[in-house]
Formats: sequence, C-alpha cells, structure tokens
Amino acid sequence: MPLDIKEKVVVVTGGASGIGEAMVRRFAADGAAAVIALDIDGAGAIAAGEAVGGVGMQLDVSNDDATAAVMSQIEGDFGRIDILCLNAGIATGGSVDQTNELWQKTWDVNVMSHVYATRYVLPGMLNRGEGYIVHTASAAGLLTNIGAAPYSVTKHAVVALAEWLSVTYGDRGIRVSALCPQFVDTPMLDAFAEDNAEMQSWVRSLALSADEVAACVAEGIALETFLILPHAQVAEYFSHKASDYDSWLSGMRKLRASMT
Repeated sequence: MPLDIKEKVVVVTGGASGIGEAMVRRFAADGAAAVIALDIDGAGAIAAGEAVGGVGMQLDVSNDDATAAVMSQIEGDFGRIDILCLNAGIATGGSVDQTNELWQKTWDVNVMSHVYATRYVLPGMLNRGEGYIVHTASAAGLLTNIGAAPYSVTKHAVVALAEWLSVTYGDRGIRVSALCPQFVDTPMLDAFAEDNAEMQSWVRSLALSADEVAACVAEGIALETFLILPHAQVAEYFSHKASDYDSWLSGMRKLRASMT
C-alpha cells in the first residue's frame, strides 16, 4: 500500500532554497503533520518553514555535534521523525588537484552530513519499525559530472550509502530512496558551465523546476521507489553504462572533448 504523507513528521535539510524548499512546500501541501526546514542559512530555513505553517532551524549539516543536537530537539518537540530528506549539498568543480581543504569540505557536506543525520534518526525509526530516508544525490552519482571530480565522487558515495542502508535495514521497516536528478533550475545550476554560453544553453534546456523534482520525490516516497529519477534519460544512460561500460566511457570522453 502506498505510503501516505499525512500525519508524518518530515525533516528537510537544505530546506531554505532550491529542491529543499520545494520539498518543504510539497510535503506541507500534501498534509504532513509537521515540516521542519533545516539549513545553514538559518533565516532562510525559518522563512521556508514558517511560510507553510512549519518550523525552520539553522543547521550546519557538516557539524556532527550540531546535527545531534538539532535532531534530538526535533524528536523532543514532535515526538519522532518519520521522513528524513537529506538534501543539503554543495557543487565543487575541478580535478584531483583541488586543495585538500576543498575535497574535505565537499566530503563533509555531501557525504558525512548524511551519515551524521542518519546516525541520530535511525535508532528511533528502528524502534518504531518504520521510517523513510531520502538521500539527495545526483545523476552524477550514477554517471559522472565532467569537470567536477569532488562532486562526482561524493555523489557516488551518497548513492552507495543509500544502497547500504536499504540492504541492511529494509527488512526492519526502513525505506530508502536516492534522488538522482540531472539539471534543476536552482542557484546551484548557475555555476555550471558558467564560462561556456553554449553549454549553459544546453543545460538549461534540460533543466526541470525544483517543484517538478519535489513532485517526483513525493511520488517516489508514496511508491517506495529506491531510485527517484526526475529526468527519464538518466535511466537510459545508466542502463547503457551498466550494459557496456567501455562504450559509455568512450562516449563520455567524446562529450568532454566537445565541451572544451
């Protein structure tokens, strides 16, 4: 039977803008009992939460102790967390020669934040025998992002974490999804191919709105779908990659050459 969002307590990280803010609005519109927006932009999180009759709080998701404190406060205030949407992330370009500090920051925000929040919310879900965790990864987590090694590596890691959690806890009532959109019309998109007008035009022609992605998330949760793919072509690319890895890599090298 499809999962019903009504009467669920939902937490969304990165909830001040973009996909996260669209999720906050969608879950509230679908009748969630409570929606809590979390973001490093505390004012933005409060605005997003209060706009839908929910709550907003400041949180640096890369801070383990802060995450523990906020998750504990939410569980104390609302009794539980039914659905945890781990959406906060940063886009980092460049190759392996990016600084250690930038690699670490990308890892902390894009991967360890998922570990921290899951670590503190999972016990309550297991005790209740039910819970849902949505990990926002990216099409880059299934394929790759040309010119963005830290981003691609960390998004692959998010997909791997989501898979592991599903395998390990799926039979104990924990449902897991990995959201893997391609291009979405959010502030993060503005930085993509910003020095290449032709590439920017192509990217924007493929971009979905944040609201369209949030609708796919709501549908994916209702159907308990592991891979949520708002862009249908990502499934085709992923299938091609799996069926002929060498051919896919060759095609990606050609695409990279065409972008330079």
